[in-house]
Amino acid sequence: MNPYASLPRLRAAVDELRSESDEPVCAYVYDLDALARHVRWMRETLPDGCELYYAAKANADAPILDTLAPWVDGFEAASGGELRWLRERQPGKPLLFGGPGKLDSELADAVGEPGCTLHVESLGELRRLAAIVARTSHGARVFLRMNIGVDGVGDTRLMMGGKPTPFGMDEADLPAAIALLREHPSLTLEGFHFHLMSHQRDADIQLRLVYAYLDAVHRWQRDHGITVRTVNAGGGFGVDYADPSRSFDWAAFCQGLRHMQADRGETLRLRFEPGRFVSVACGWYVMEVIDIKRSHGEWFAVARGGTHHFRTPPAQGHDHPFIVLRGPGTPSLSGERVTLVGQLCTPKDVLSRAQPVDTLAVGDCLAFRLAGAYAWNISHQNFLMHAPPRMMYL
Repeated sequence: MNPYASLPRLRAAVDELRSESDEPVCAYVYDLDALARHVRWMRETLPDGCELYYAAKANADAPILDTLAPWVDGFEAASGGELRWLRERQPGKPLLFGGPGKLDSELADAVGEPGCTLHVESLGELRRLAAIVARTSHGARVFLRMNIGVDGVGDTRLMMGGKPTPFGMDEADLPAAIALLREHPSLTLEGFHFHLMSHQRDADIQLRLVYAYLDAVHRWQRDHGITVRTVNAGGGFGVDYADPSRSFDWAAFCQGLRHMQADRGETLRLRFEPGRFVSVACGWYVMEVIDIKRSHGEWFAVARGGTHHFRTPPAQGHDHPFIVLRGPGTPSLSGERVTLVGQLCTPKDVLSRAQPVDTLAVGDCLAFRLAGAYAWNISHQNFLMHAPPRMMYL
């Protein structure tokens, strides 16, 4: 994962943005060629017997989806809105529909979508799905999402399972779920879905999780007399924003998967559905500095835009890494620490605090790397009604 691979193209894009308007620059710049190279590498590194889906919640922009489509087996939706968007933008591509709190109308839409597999989160949802299918001529392909504990894997900042959460079923619910499925043969159990951790950067721990998922499914097949084909091991592959070289080691993980498959003679297919790890490095958020000021002994750079466009820093609770793209102005400070803020009328509009800069001038651009996932799409975009950023897809 190299967020600087597209730096020359970023500089050219900023020059183009400057030439097109007299207004200060504020834009997302996505390098689609870099994205294609990255997802192709992910696909080619993954061993046989594995599938790669993209979690659209990370970034569902149409050019992003179009770039990924040749290299992924399908897309994962976590809402009815995402499901409709993906069907419109990627017709014919296999879809997964997961997430808690699905409406009956959303379940019905998913049942009517050819090539859509549903991840069922609870017994109540399974009962509602069975009732919907009974009223239609459609069947439904189902994965049961399970919330199991796995000893010795620690935790992350964002735990999705292995503890009380809204996600998935307890193992104690499995006999009732299987009985319900047997009562409704139009519901086909194709596999099980697990996703216990997000922001997980340790490949060895991820392999231990996969081992545990496979062991559990083999045991359930024996104990309950069922047969499934696939285990969805989720996503959650972590990104280190401060040091991308310390992000999840995809190559080591895939090598471990190969050894695991060979050692076990594994018959179950594995499915992964990462989002952030796929698209984060292709995007930059760029803000032009419009004011530099000193307040109570500290320097602030006020730039066009802010956390209403780029919520990643407060969402992650970090000072987001950036580079300075020099503009035509004469630097007004050198060798200082500067807090980078936006235009919002709140002291929470901080993207990076007390960061060292060599030089800085009004008219320079602050380019925040690793902005291709969970960035614009998670931001409070209408707060104060500022204009949205430009979108450039290289």
